[in-house]
Amino acid sequence: MTTDSPELKRSLWALDGVNFFLADVQAGLGPFLGVYLINKETWNPANIGLILTLGGAVGLLLNAPAGALIDATRHKRALLAAAAALTSFGTFIVTLKPTFAIVTAAQLITGVAGVVLGPVIAAIALGMVGPKRYAAQTGRMQAFNHAGNVMGSAVAGLAGYLISLKMGFWLASLFGIFVVVTTLMIKGNLINDDLARGLKPKDDDGDDDKPSGLRMLLRNRPLLLLAAVVGLWQLANGAMLPITGQKLAVGNTGDGALYQAALIIVAQVVMIPMALLVSKRGDQWGRKPLMVAAFVVLPVRGLLFVLASNPGEVIAVQALDGIGAGLQGALFAIMVADLTRGSGRFNVAFGAATMVQGIGGTLSPALAGAIDQAAGYTTAMLALTAIAVVALVLLVFTVPETRSSVDEPPKPADAEPSPSPVG
Repeated sequence: MTTDSPELKRSLWALDGVNFFLADVQAGLGPFLGVYLINKETWNPANIGLILTLGGAVGLLLNAPAGALIDATRHKRALLAAAAALTSFGTFIVTLKPTFAIVTAAQLITGVAGVVLGPVIAAIALGMVGPKRYAAQTGRMQAFNHAGNVMGSAVAGLAGYLISLKMGFWLASLFGIFVVVTTLMIKGNLINDDLARGLKPKDDDGDDDKPSGLRMLLRNRPLLLLAAVVGLWQLANGAMLPITGQKLAVGNTGDGALYQAALIIVAQVVMIPMALLVSKRGDQWGRKPLMVAAFVVLPVRGLLFVLASNPGEVIAVQALDGIGAGLQGALFAIMVADLTRGSGRFNVAFGAATMVQGIGGTLSPALAGAIDQAAGYTTAMLALTAIAVVALVLLVFTVPETRSSVDEPPKPADAEPSPSPVG
């Protein structure tokens, strides 16, 4: 077992800081935006859902090209810093005047930045630690991300209750500066660009591996199935928290901000041990059992939201999101890395899979907002729950275990090799 150099340790801690502070920047960009707008003139659940949908929609066609850019570039830190700065700026301008035009512009800006943020952080991590340590590193980064969400949501909620929700957005923007600073603390020479795109490093065996053709994405059936079921999961999950927060906030923005903070914080606190569980046990237990657990929780949460009758019960139910989203968020990038290992197309595949996932997350607020406006909160939540059940069934019966044989204990020399999951 090799020991990390002091320089690598410092850079990995800086990457943890990036995940922590970036979560603070993003904390207000969805549920809190809905709370901020719900009691303002001309805003209702339907057009709030539409505006939240626009932010995700802008990235749908950009995910795969962004992944290709990340695969090709040697300036990953610069991309990360620029995307974080754009997110911070978009968060700030929402507070200038919440007209449709300004909020739309903010959502478009943060949508473009969001296309880059997840894949470039994943690429930097993979390039620094390599595939064998990637599951552990991803779980660790997710734990820091959730801890940052706890702090960011607490700041936004308290600021909204004690002062104004605008102050929460301003403080979130300030954290963007910290993201840029911690990004610059990562040593660029420690990021192996071959590892970062899913290739073996050139000096491993003297071979000069070349990236696979982009058609490998379409031939990789497990990857396509994984993206599809996670897209359905996001379609069910994406709007559960926003429409629940808006229900609690109607008529009282101040208390609504506190309720929304509590809903986010209770889930994020639970997500921290879930991410650490993936870090510690994802290689031993396999990816699929943990992913199934994440999918099982979602329909249960939807039904309990329908039955909950007061804010305390709603907040308690939201703790289940910590299990589902905590496991799914950590496992998704790991499973994509499993399925593209050796292809040299990790970031393109991750971008494309994130695009499919993003379709679900993007459509969810618009779908739930429209149903809520037309038929009420209960009907909207039951519709989301039904979608969650479909996603669970498809995951169980169509998506294989993705953990590669190189992650398992060595086999005897005469053992048959396991087939590669890459199609």
